[in-house]
Amino acid sequence: MLLKNIFDRIASFFGLLVLWPVLLTVAVLIRVNMPGGPVIFKQKRVGQNGRLFTMYKFRSMTVGHGGSSVSVAGESRITPLGAKLRKFKLDELPELWNVLIGDMSFVGPRPDVPGYADKLEGEARMILKLKPGITGPASLKYRNEEEILAQQPDPIKYNDEVIFPDKVRINLEYLKHWSFCNDIKIIIYTVLGKDI
Repeated sequence: MLLKNIFDRIASFFGLLVLWPVLLTVAVLIRVNMPGGPVIFKQKRVGQNGRLFTMYKFRSMTVGHGGSSVSVAGESRITPLGAKLRKFKLDELPELWNVLIGDMSFVGPRPDVPGYADKLEGEARMILKLKPGITGPASLKYRNEEEILAQQPDPIKYNDEVIFPDKVRINLEYLKHWSFCNDIKIIIYTVLGKDI
């Protein structure tokens, strides 16, 4: 996966270089519309080989909400601006820095919080061999995950029993059949908003 690592570093560097006006604009909007808290949200996630790292995102929620790690569309803790950022995935742009410094990849399983990663057993733990990604095949399938969860009577139970196991299955298939060309395809589909 040397080619994947080289691509990640180069593409993330140029991505940050080209997108800095967007990053600056979003940061200013958060500071103006969501005062009283940080612009960047930082959280410990489980990375490659189970190593914890700090993931960076634009803040989209109220400060000190104390809610679940499972997000549902329409929650009061998600601010109006935050909802727009999440809809267009702009909140995830700071993760380009995580890719540049080698904590993440453009394509891979989304990084879980420690509690969910601890649920991985047996063959499922193989996905920890991969660097977590900004996007991936499971992310494409569940691009509207928050809306799906909002329709469930018990969103957390549905996530734990249906979505999370399905994501693990999809990510295992991605690992077993990995190719650089497939990564490029996933990135293109992500940009175009298409399912793979």
